[in-house]
Amino acid sequence: MLRTPSGRTRRDILYWLKDPAAHFPAHGHGDPVETGVTARAVAAKLGVPRRTAAAHLDFLARLGVLRTRRIRCRTHYRRDEVRIAEVARMFEKGW
Repeated sequence: MLRTPSGRTRRDILYWLKDPAAHFPAHGHGDPVETGVTARAVAAKLGVPRRTAAAHLDFLARLGVLRTRRIRCRTHYRRDEVRIAEVARMFEKGW
């Protein structure tokens, strides 16, 4: 999953969301650390259309490594550190 070209993109997204304040500007709906980051912000950083970024974010959310939160009409994404640690432990054990 993380070794394909799209996997590198998803790995970059997870890395950026580890410290969203350093990688994304603050937006009108609060601090990116507390509220999360929108697909539009991720798309701007990746240089791709918003729908492409949203597809990557939705995939990561379905895996459970991102949490979503709706604020007005936008979905904000944050890392789920507990789930990421669980997945890392599964890979360390040899799955």
